[in-house]
Amino acid sequence: MTVTQNNFGQWFTSVGLGTAVVASLANHAPAQALPELPKASTATTGFTEPETGRTFDFSEFHGNFALDQTTNVNQLADVNPGDWAYTAIENLVNRYDCLQGYPNGTFRGNRALSRYEFAAGLNACLQVMEQLLADNLDSLDIRSDLILLKRIMQDFETELAALNGRVDALDARVQFLEDNQFSTTSKLYGQVVVGLQGRLANSVDYLNNTTGNVGSDGITDLSDPSNEISMGYNAQLTLLTQFAPGSYLLLGAQAGNLSTTDDNTSYGLVNNNFLRLGYESNTTNALTLSDANWRKRVTDNFALIVGPAGVNPVNVFRGPSRVESAGFGPISRFAQRNPIIQLGGTSAGAGFDWQVHPQVSLQGVYAAAFANTSTAGLFNDSYTLGLQAFVTPTRTTDIALYFLNGQSGSSQGFLQTGVGDEQVSAINGVDLETNAFGITANWDITDAITLGGWIGWTTSHQLNFDGSVQTNNWMLSLQFPDLLEEGNYGAIFFGVPPRITESNLSANGVLLGNIPSFFRTGSTASQGGRDDTAYHLEAFYRWRLTDNITITPGIVTIFNPGHNANNDTVTIGALRTTLSF
Repeated sequence: MTVTQNNFGQWFTSVGLGTAVVASLANHAPAQALPELPKASTATTGFTEPETGRTFDFSEFHGNFALDQTTNVNQLADVNPGDWAYTAIENLVNRYDCLQGYPNGTFRGNRALSRYEFAAGLNACLQVMEQLLADNLDSLDIRSDLILLKRIMQDFETELAALNGRVDALDARVQFLEDNQFSTTSKLYGQVVVGLQGRLANSVDYLNNTTGNVGSDGITDLSDPSNEISMGYNAQLTLLTQFAPGSYLLLGAQAGNLSTTDDNTSYGLVNNNFLRLGYESNTTNALTLSDANWRKRVTDNFALIVGPAGVNPVNVFRGPSRVESAGFGPISRFAQRNPIIQLGGTSAGAGFDWQVHPQVSLQGVYAAAFANTSTAGLFNDSYTLGLQAFVTPTRTTDIALYFLNGQSGSSQGFLQTGVGDEQVSAINGVDLETNAFGITANWDITDAITLGGWIGWTTSHQLNFDGSVQTNNWMLSLQFPDLLEEGNYGAIFFGVPPRITESNLSANGVLLGNIPSFFRTGSTASQGGRDDTAYHLEAFYRWRLTDNITITPGIVTIFNPGHNANNDTVTIGALRTTLSF
């Protein structure tokens, strides 16, 4: 589990960059928001004077040079192989190996050196000899040679002082270049998900055959029309462009042809939201825009995101779960994340991520569903306002607490989550306002076992109507990182999809618009919650075939789908292949 402090960078560069980016980084997510620049090399092949670019080398020094001098060394503009100081240093180099040359053992020529280059050699030999003397205080040879070296250094005192200053200045310049190094860079990420799936034959009971109204009576009314084995795909491309350090533009597009449900049948109206797969995306093969947003790291612990597409709680909130993406996560849509985070189906807006403390961060977002229209805009129709606190109390535990407020102006009584009891009112044409609360937690019991889960509540009411509707959902998971082999992943999920627990909508004291009542009797004029409860059981194993290809077999079983005990149990089998680059 990654510590929350590092997750700031993950949010900034991966989470929310689009599914293609997340998928390509799923097994090696970055630990920081900005790419780490390479450090200055510490390898030594000689010393270089900044002005001349010449390298100070000693490997080719040879021969016996006269010690006699007619000119004092401190008067020389450079130092030649015939100078006594040059010969003295050469002897010390051979004796103490205090300078290293090029990999081939040469110093490229027997030529004159500038006084700065020569001073660099003096300094290097002095450091080696002082260390040797510290290890062997009784060595008369070292003491004698050290006295000779210090005599030479007196003549190069000015150059040695300047050398130290130049090294310090050079270090500062290298550090500045590292901190400010930048070139505009665009990277293309891609992901293709191919799914082979099917479900066992089943039927639903949604009519009361005695009254002819909607309502269960224990008699099968319709068989599942979508139980054939099918194959489809979802393809995504994401272009990530860095304009300046900490400033990114994200553009994403996707196309797909996969839908495992038929929304135009009575069966679909009853069961679809309980059966959807996480990688479904039917654009009828048309390329559609999925992401268009800009994100800026304002400070080391605060970042912003804004844009007309791909800005919503799913992309802004940090997710404690390691397996949320369509290409690498669970098979079903419900098991990906707490459905309330998808409240409103919004996409355009602005958000932030703030690392308040090494173990605490805050994320916030405002997003609209129809910001591109002049009649709805950013503030006159469906919107979602969300705030999350992400806490890491220990290195093995992540906890996310979140609150969302949404208004679904054009949703006709839907929460727009796409899972479970998504429709909470039968009153059409009236704005639905919802408050949602949730908590998600994960605990790494060991490096190989993670216990996780979430719980979510919603309460909704319609403007100018009395009463409200409450739903809840929960999920438990047991996850197994690196199961059987490094890079693989296994998991088991069990939970209850969103379920209406109470509904008492009314107008002028008259009950109406209550969904559970409709499914009981065909009338919406009574209060109460669902009579039955659906249960979701899922297991999958993600096998990393290569760094770019994973294969995930999985099975999903829904008991009492539609929160109706008279509906047959539905079992779904899937084989998902994900290619990423």
